[in-house]
Amino acid sequence: MARVRFPLTILAFANLSAVAIAAWLGNIHIVTLDRVLATAFERIGRRELDEIAIAAAVVVIAFVADQISGVRRARRNAIVTAQATELASVTNQLQHAQKMEAIGRLAAGVAHDFNNLLTAINGFSELILDEVDEDSNVAHDVREILGAGRSATTLTRQLLAFSRKQQMKAEVLSINTVVTHTDGLLRRLIGEQIELVLRLDPSVRAVSADPGQLEQIIMNIAVNARDAMPGDGCFTIETANVTLDAEYASCHVGAAPGEYVMLAMSDTGVGMDPATQARIFEPFFTTKEDGRGTGLGLSTVYGIVKQSGGSIWVYSEPGHGTTIKVYLPAADDAPREAPAPGGAPARGTETVLVVEDQSEVRGVTQAILERQGYTVLEATRGDQALALAQSYSQPIHLLLTDVVMPGMNGSDLALALRAERPEMRVLYTSGYTDEAVRRHGVLEPGVPFIQKPSSVAGLLAKVREQLDLDPDQARRCTSSGNV
Repeated sequence: MARVRFPLTILAFANLSAVAIAAWLGNIHIVTLDRVLATAFERIGRRELDEIAIAAAVVVIAFVADQISGVRRARRNAIVTAQATELASVTNQLQHAQKMEAIGRLAAGVAHDFNNLLTAINGFSELILDEVDEDSNVAHDVREILGAGRSATTLTRQLLAFSRKQQMKAEVLSINTVVTHTDGLLRRLIGEQIELVLRLDPSVRAVSADPGQLEQIIMNIAVNARDAMPGDGCFTIETANVTLDAEYASCHVGAAPGEYVMLAMSDTGVGMDPATQARIFEPFFTTKEDGRGTGLGLSTVYGIVKQSGGSIWVYSEPGHGTTIKVYLPAADDAPREAPAPGGAPARGTETVLVVEDQSEVRGVTQAILERQGYTVLEATRGDQALALAQSYSQPIHLLLTDVVMPGMNGSDLALALRAERPEMRVLYTSGYTDEAVRRHGVLEPGVPFIQKPSSVAGLLAKVREQLDLDPDQARRCTSSGNV
């Protein structure tokens, strides 16, 4: 029987008129297969259509409904899959960003703690060297300690650079000087198997930039070059004076015509294809395997260059290495020469109130100042300093205070003390990052500030500088920091 009905059904469907099919399709809505079948059986019951024709139409409509349902399911699944993929990507980027932010905060916090410890280590080491024979075994050992302490000071700067918490402190300088200063660290960074070649134009003009950030540019690009040369290779750094004309600027978005200093860094590594080049400055983009690249190295370089008023361009081909050219505007001024070493700091007789919550920092600061002839009052907190100042009947010539302390911060303490002692000078110090200090209103132009850790000579020079200011200068310095 089944073998008879199937051909009859097909034959009946083939003979259905277009009117009957149109009427059938026009009188039902394809929502579900159940509804299609229910409509079919209802019309069969009313004998509006031949049963075989109905059966044939039901077969077709059921098939179409199933296909439509399948398409909808596939489309819905594709949408859900795309949304899930996009959500996963955004979630990963968010987690990555949160991780990097957490690492940055940790690095900044570690740098602060290091700075406090290094203030004591380096400070007491210098004091000991002043007391012993420079040719003695003790002096030799202490110099080793001091050298390690200064290396650790460099490490804290790198931690702060990684966390991007450093304020840009531009100065007129020579790029050649920055490159040669990083030469030793660069050679250790890229390894012995990679040759480092310097082609520095001795007539290169000065630029206005932050030397620490320029070092960061060189280091970040060097790391990428090293990773692109897994065996041996050559990393070349070149400087030159260049003129970018209007034609060049019209072909390079973001570039402006003018006089520039070029810092070009080239490697003989694996190179990049155009798709990779188009994305290398994107945050979190990396071609390295998981765990090796943060994807922030070149994006940080890009930000520094733009903040310095320059431009950066990449030239690369697969198998032919990479060249990154940084163009920084040439400065009109000559590079500032490092100050010549001065003589021994002048001794003092004034009274200095030292407010510092870290005992080791407070101890070394007191020792340095007292050995130089100053009278030192010390306090661990702002409220203790206020009470001490109220009970002290003699003049307090200088307040040397930490910025960030439990309870009252250094800025509020200075306001309160200078309300009673308006002639008192103020010098701030901190091991925290510039961002944290700025929140307390200290890093305003002209506000006296010394970063921890500082050398003995640096601290004494800064103290003497503030004490020797005339009253008008002192008022201008303190007022620009709202203290």
